[in-house]
Amino acid sequence: MLQEGAHGKWTVSSSDESAEENSDSEKPSTSSLSDAARGRTSGLQYPCSEARKAAHKRKASPLKFTDESLSTEIPPAVKQRTSQEGLGWCLSSSDEEPEDQQKDAHKVTVKEEKYDAPKEQPLTLCEDDKLPENQKAEEYNEAPSVAQDTWDLLNGGNPFRFFLTKVSGIEQSYNSGALHIKDILSPLFGTLVSSAQFNYCIDVGWLVRQYPQEFRKKPLLIVHGEKRESKAELLAQARPYENINFCQAKLDIAFGTHHTKMMLLLYEEGLRVVIHTSNLIAEDWHQKTQGIWLSPLYPRLPKGTSGSAGESETHFKSDLVSYLMAYNSPTLKEWIDLIQEHDLSETRVYLLGSTPGRYQGSDKEKWGHLRLRKLLREHALSVPAQESWPLVGQFSSIGSMGADGSKWLCSEFQESLVAAGSSVTAFLKCDIPIHLVYPTVNNVRQSLEGYP
Repeated sequence: MLQEGAHGKWTVSSSDESAEENSDSEKPSTSSLSDAARGRTSGLQYPCSEARKAAHKRKASPLKFTDESLSTEIPPAVKQRTSQEGLGWCLSSSDEEPEDQQKDAHKVTVKEEKYDAPKEQPLTLCEDDKLPENQKAEEYNEAPSVAQDTWDLLNGGNPFRFFLTKVSGIEQSYNSGALHIKDILSPLFGTLVSSAQFNYCIDVGWLVRQYPQEFRKKPLLIVHGEKRESKAELLAQARPYENINFCQAKLDIAFGTHHTKMMLLLYEEGLRVVIHTSNLIAEDWHQKTQGIWLSPLYPRLPKGTSGSAGESETHFKSDLVSYLMAYNSPTLKEWIDLIQEHDLSETRVYLLGSTPGRYQGSDKEKWGHLRLRKLLREHALSVPAQESWPLVGQFSSIGSMGADGSKWLCSEFQESLVAAGSSVTAFLKCDIPIHLVYPTVNNVRQSLEGYP
């Protein structure tokens, strides 16, 4: 159902899914690859939210902003077209990306588990000289880091193992200590046996190409929240790949989205968990700064060991298992069992998850910002003059925060964020400053990507 409000159009989807929608058996037919070779779809290369689709339409014909006071002070970022030495990237002008400039997604309907593939070029079957220029650049220039540099990075003094993603178009010194997805999936990190990718927005063909050649046919589970046409489009993308299976996150709340961005990587040598902020699309790994938490390599527990063994002081193992169980999916049971078979005791961070539902009593503190509140109260130390410390929030989009600030932002949410130490209740009624950080028009104009 499409509705229109003060902030544009939005879609309300019913939670009453058909039997096909709720099935965990989501593997698309792989009997014929010819359907995927009919030519590129007239729309996006991946299903996603209506907001992101609208953004792609705007990218095709961006608005021109004119302001005489800004016109001569600082020129917009220059589009670079040459390979940046040492960055492992190739920069291309947005004028050279025809796929991103096409207007509408080709709709794919689902009937009796038969999928009509969108008209698109084969994802792995075309010869190299027929690849679009920007895909050639991706294949040959988005190389992983020098092996020794990455190895030093993993074993350096970073106790919390938090990294940023590489950004093309900046000096190499600013990418020091940063990782690209190809680094994370490289053989240096382990000999991959299988993997699971949890995400919101996914380009299957691009994702497969980020894996090293020797790992591209290893079993891959994609966990997503797509429904109906978008789900059919996603499954159609995977037709050329017999090793890919899907798990649909059940979203019973009409406005729910599956925003989890996580990798589970099973190696011959052990298991690794990666939690990050990037969609699995080229744009998110190109010129946007993203965050990555990379776990240690977890060794397998001795046979016959209890599944509760190998727990960390932060209870990361049991919290991760609880989060995966909240999907209520038989498909994820295999990964839950694998996690229980490994020693996660070296983990030094807490896991903070969010799952749809209504919770009461102590269950309210298992998820979301109430979970954050509990962790801060139990583990963060109070500091002098804490009531004068401002809250600083950065965000990419805004949801509903109530009719005014007192309804949620400056009450419930604020209470969670200031809950450091046991003395929190002494100053909750004080007027704690809240600073919200967002990009200005000029920030966007001067960014590497510019107005698009």
